[in-house]
Amino acid sequence: MKTKPDGRELKGWRLTLHRVIFESDTPAGRFFDTALLWIIVLSVLVVVLDSVESFHAPFGAFFRYAEWTFTILFTIEYVLRLVSVRRPALYATSFFGIIDLLAIVPAYAAVLIPGFQAAMILRVFRLLRVFRILKLARFVVEGDTLMQALRASKEKIAIFILFVAFSVISMGSLMYLVEGPEHGFTNIPTGIYWAIVTLSTVGFGDITPETPLGQAIASFVMLLGYGFIAVPTGIVTSEMARAKHGVNRHACDDCGNTANDPDARFCKVCGGAL
Repeated sequence: MKTKPDGRELKGWRLTLHRVIFESDTPAGRFFDTALLWIIVLSVLVVVLDSVESFHAPFGAFFRYAEWTFTILFTIEYVLRLVSVRRPALYATSFFGIIDLLAIVPAYAAVLIPGFQAAMILRVFRLLRVFRILKLARFVVEGDTLMQALRASKEKIAIFILFVAFSVISMGSLMYLVEGPEHGFTNIPTGIYWAIVTLSTVGFGDITPETPLGQAIASFVMLLGYGFIAVPTGIVTSEMARAKHGVNRHACDDCGNTANDPDARFCKVCGGAL
């Protein structure tokens, strides 16, 4: 029984349900997560196969029944998640809460909007829950470290992206002046497109410089691209070294969040006691 600051608590079947659904450190919790992931995989497979005409023609009716069966199961699961936390609204607006909702909305929307059932492929995002099964392993800890590093380096990355934007606009405009329409650079946006493709080292080859000066500029942009690839990697790696630490894997009773600091007494998302 877990008591909250305001005196309210989870107990009885709600507490048991919370441990099974949100925590994977019990046999029942691991079984629930494993079964859920297999259901998600099968539901995505049904949507994918149903989009293939050679499968849809003979098995269309079966796929339709299967899709509604999965939708009903996901709906029940979503409701159980809401009733097994103390503050359902917090879970409903959390990342996984929104993903869970997107897994069931397309099926019901397809009743009113024909063809909308294809959006049920969004269920594939629910496979992110595989990390809950592995939450005792190092993978999730590293995932949390990466997210912290990305948040800490967002200003640096934003400045880097602005510099990249300035570079591709400059190089694209320069190539338009050097090569001109006769060599495929019909306008500045086309030149910017070429600069993005070249700077990112993708190199589609649909537009290529033909003048010696244009080829020299292209060579410079190619070499610059390798440096641009290294910069964000270095930024994130540096922040990861600073952010690397363990996390509290206990699921919050209020919102279901499991990414709390090891010594945390309250959830960093909703403030509920752990």
